[in-house]
Amino acid sequence: MAVTVPRDVLHRYYRFSLYNSPFDAHDEGCAIDLYPAGDRTPSPVAGEVLDTKRVRAPPRPYAADHDHLLLVDTGDHVARLLHVDPAVEPGDAVAVGDDLGELVRAGFFAPWVPNHVHLGFREPDANPYRAAGSVPVEPGVDVEPLSWDGTGTVVETGETWARLDSPAHPAPGDRFAGVATDDGGGVLDGGLPHYEWGGLLGGSGRDGGGATGRPVTVAGRRVGTADGRTVAWGDVTVRANGDPVTGLALFCSRDDAGVKVVGEAVDLAVGETVTVAIER
Repeated sequence: MAVTVPRDVLHRYYRFSLYNSPFDAHDEGCAIDLYPAGDRTPSPVAGEVLDTKRVRAPPRPYAADHDHLLLVDTGDHVARLLHVDPAVEPGDAVAVGDDLGELVRAGFFAPWVPNHVHLGFREPDANPYRAAGSVPVEPGVDVEPLSWDGTGTVVETGETWARLDSPAHPAPGDRFAGVATDDGGGVLDGGLPHYEWGGLLGGSGRDGGGATGRPVTVAGRRVGTADGRTVAWGDVTVRANGDPVTGLALFCSRDDAGVKVVGEAVDLAVGETVTVAIER
């Protein structure tokens, strides 16, 4: 049975994603990444801290040498949290919103991924130290689907990414929104196509209720096939103004909803008009 992360918890963060990761812990949407606004993170769970443990992370020139795992007994499950240098110790009681510690830029992140806290849940009798095996997570909010035609103007850039102004968020700060499939059947979540799997949240994808084998299209192109709320991306290439890029980072955001173009070869300037083409 899925664990629902409540609305009041999600609204402590400006963004969340269940599928925008290549790691096993996110398979089938069995973990959620929560993005706080500052360098520290409020706790998304309440309970007793069971353990804190330093763990190895993949070596990256832009990342810390190690990460941290926090285990919290919530009563019904054991919560697994990563990417936070803990300000708590085993035996401490934490409430939702309490400071857990400073965020760690871990080697688990691609270079275009902002700092965040990873959250998953285990049944009480399961091994909480394993990376895979958590129960599915359900966001306790309705994510507004936004149509997108594949175009936009660059409004923000980094070394490996550029964010477009389209689709525009209808109510920044008020509710979560994301890029919709062309048929409005749900909001796409994940790295298209650079991670093997993506997600389809809301619409007919809610609670895994989407039809098996359902084609998924965005910006007029088929990008994958849905099985419940999980999407297997197709063999597609993403281009921005004709140049190949790694792909699109898709997520649910409370502040902005513009598509994020990512990759080591992204060379787009603020103010530049962009047409994104998805080719099979």
